[in-house]
Amino acid sequence: MDYSKTLNLPVTEFPMRASLPEREPEILGYWHNENVYEKKQAKRRGREKFILHDGPPYANGSIHLGTALNKILKDIIVKYKYLRGFDAPYVPGWDTHGMPIEHAAINNLGLNRAELDPLVLRGECKNYALKWVEAQKEDFKRLGVLGDWERPYITLAPEFEAEQMLVFGGMAEKGYIYKGLKSVYWCPHCETALAEAEIEYGEEKSPAVYVKFPLADDKGALPPGLKNKPVFAVIWTTTPWTLPANAALAVHPDFEYSWVEGDGEIYLFAKELLPQIEAETSRKFDIFSGINGKELEGLIFRHPFLDRASPVVLAGYVTADTGTGIVHTAPGHGPDDFATGERYGLPVISPVGPDGKFTAEGGRFAGLFVFDANGSVIKLLAENGMLFSKGAIRHQYAHCWRCKNKIIYRATEQWFASVDGFREKALAEIDQNVRWIPSWGRERLHNMVADRNDWCISRQRVWGVPIPVFYCKQCGEALINGATVKHISRIFRREGSNAWWGKAAGELMPEGTACPKCGAKEFRKETDIMDVWFDSGSSHAAVLKMRPELKWPASMYLEGSDQHRGWFQSSLLTSVAHFGAAPYESVLTHGFVVDGEGRKMSKSIGNTIYPQEVIKKYGADILRLWVASADYKADIKISNDILKQLSEVYRKIRNTFRYIISNLYDFDPEKDSVDYADLQEIDKWALLKHEQVKAKVTEAYENYEFHLLYHAVHNFCTIDLSSFYLDIIKDRLYSSRHDDSARRSAQTAMHLIIMDLVVMLAPVLSFTTEETWRYMKKSADAPQSVQMTDWPAARPELLNPAIEQRWEGFIELRGHITKALEAARRAKIIGHSLDARVVLYAEGAAHSTLSQFADQLAGLLIVSQVRIGKGPGGGEATGREDLRVLVEAADGEKCERCWIYSPTVGDDAGHPTLCSRCARVLA
Repeated sequence: MDYSKTLNLPVTEFPMRASLPEREPEILGYWHNENVYEKKQAKRRGREKFILHDGPPYANGSIHLGTALNKILKDIIVKYKYLRGFDAPYVPGWDTHGMPIEHAAINNLGLNRAELDPLVLRGECKNYALKWVEAQKEDFKRLGVLGDWERPYITLAPEFEAEQMLVFGGMAEKGYIYKGLKSVYWCPHCETALAEAEIEYGEEKSPAVYVKFPLADDKGALPPGLKNKPVFAVIWTTTPWTLPANAALAVHPDFEYSWVEGDGEIYLFAKELLPQIEAETSRKFDIFSGINGKELEGLIFRHPFLDRASPVVLAGYVTADTGTGIVHTAPGHGPDDFATGERYGLPVISPVGPDGKFTAEGGRFAGLFVFDANGSVIKLLAENGMLFSKGAIRHQYAHCWRCKNKIIYRATEQWFASVDGFREKALAEIDQNVRWIPSWGRERLHNMVADRNDWCISRQRVWGVPIPVFYCKQCGEALINGATVKHISRIFRREGSNAWWGKAAGELMPEGTACPKCGAKEFRKETDIMDVWFDSGSSHAAVLKMRPELKWPASMYLEGSDQHRGWFQSSLLTSVAHFGAAPYESVLTHGFVVDGEGRKMSKSIGNTIYPQEVIKKYGADILRLWVASADYKADIKISNDILKQLSEVYRKIRNTFRYIISNLYDFDPEKDSVDYADLQEIDKWALLKHEQVKAKVTEAYENYEFHLLYHAVHNFCTIDLSSFYLDIIKDRLYSSRHDDSARRSAQTAMHLIIMDLVVMLAPVLSFTTEETWRYMKKSADAPQSVQMTDWPAARPELLNPAIEQRWEGFIELRGHITKALEAARRAKIIGHSLDARVVLYAEGAAHSTLSQFADQLAGLLIVSQVRIGKGPGGGEATGREDLRVLVEAADGEKCERCWIYSPTVGDDAGHPTLCSRCARVLA
């Protein structure tokens, strides 16, 4: 007789091999064809809303791992909130304006920007952006992200642009929008102003020169003994090209300065910096006398190579970290310099054009690109005897985040949002009304908003939303008011912002509009467009307030830590200025993706990993597991080794699912479930551990600490279940009668565990849990998709402290006994653990604990026989003084059916190769 056919061996069609790259697209098709997202939303309609507002990725190229991380984090949270009963729609969005798209479109057209008709260029930009929207959309869906993919929000959409107009107009009506001359970040390659959020820093090598400014009028501050000597103030700069724009020298009012002598000349330095200057210039100086910074105000020095005075002014931003304590001040090429210039009425000299080349005002440097002019300026200083010392320095320098080239400061007329008008309200919202995850996000954004300058919102480009301002042709007065903005908004809602370029000014204004200053009716249009951060920063108004399934403010914004400078801040500023409150209730920040060694991903290093490659090799669920496994608050590491480790973790979780399902093939939960009171105690222990894990996982989701739920589930599946519980109950499952109460007890526990566990992991392993759901025994009214279920209810009645204490004590002892069995296996005393008979010489606590399990020890240790001996006895020492273990060959013969050795094998004549237990089962 083939006794293997009499066992209750596992039965399931659930595949052992995941084959995720092949299986996941089929599940995506199922979600799409069955309208799972739409059915989910219909099921929760009317419930409390949780709205995670999507920060729009830029529609300019394929997604990368950082984008994938961001989208998966959002998806995990939205799916969890849905399971918790919230109405949690997800509306994805895209940022579609800006320079990179315009550059790409110009390259595609093969023409110079100045030669292109704006509408032709804008049409090409739109097509380019929408192409990448569709490409990225497919990539995001492939990650398993569920959302309203048929109706995303796109910043180029007419209805979005119309609402953006109203946000801008509302801020203008409150006096927050103005046009002014300021020194702003300027990209000479893109030929446009930039916002702070569009600046990134990278290492550069720059010249570092000390420059002499001759004294012209000491205003009586010079000590008498120095009257007939050549006297100079010395500055230090890494931008010699800005010297033609010098208008003053700044000193700190509280610093102590020294007149020093060297090489027959007198120099003015900050006293604290003298040792550093001597070291860097290889010179020695004799201090002649000292003077306080305040006393230097008003002294006049001469420009080193131009016929221009350079007065001494006071400024608190002068530092004693490096340089000389005297700062060359050019209001045309720096915001601090500009502010100082305004205080002192200094001229704003900016002899540099939009292309970064010196204009005719630059004199002998006309036509030179600013950074190329450094050498010429240094040469001229040397010729004039004004070069004190020269060298080079490697330092962090500002770059344009779009074209990656170095930027400059340049004074031009731009449109600004006056942050001072609502700064205090914005700070109050940050501090009082927003939850920050992690908590340091609050201080970071607070400091940025507290210290920021006014927001430069104009850009000298074509691809974007125009600044809705008209200028009177007769007197030049700027015109923007509620009536003009609302009129433009209505036009944009019908036709989109192309209307600004396609219509004459008169067609865009309410009928009868006249200049409020001179009464004229002829106008021209502003040619600048808005900063793209104003576009995306208006999404709270254009999306949250306009779509009925959403709400304002959002429950959460979630982006990378760079968005404290970007979208978090631009959204806050527009929202507070226009609506008087923050657009979000909470803000979650994640770090950046780095390689296994913590290095930034770089093509030149060759350490770049693309999400598409990971999906093709491992599947999207492995990427999703990677996201959940990492503590996103810091930078997140990824490498091929990490992915292999995650694949192994995934395999263990999947195998746990499969094993449980395969042992429930004949279990009907409505008919076969065993009441809790009648469960075997080890089954009660398994449910207790499961309940503890459920609490940990729930808390981890609630606190957005997904790495904690990853570790909790991983340990539960591999340690508590696979290595202990499921291993021990295997004999009961396989060898008992199929309807034996002990077997049904184990099946009851496993059924409760798998029903909860699959739902708990649905936000993370979305594909695998959906696949698992298909093979599970469920009630007739169970949802068709695991994504449409409810979060498993807590069952505190399962948390029995007495059971936990008793079993934890046994499990600790079992670990020592298992090590002894492993040693016996290595010594070839036994092969399989069922070949063993174990004698436990125990005393004290060990004996007390083991005695409680005396009648089930063989099964719990997965051996054939166990005897508990009292006292020290023989055997091998363990890690405990109160326990020694003797492992020897088991008594009796091996049962052909259950493989347990027993003296009863052969007692039943009808089944001579079976033990008495198995013979009874077959009777």
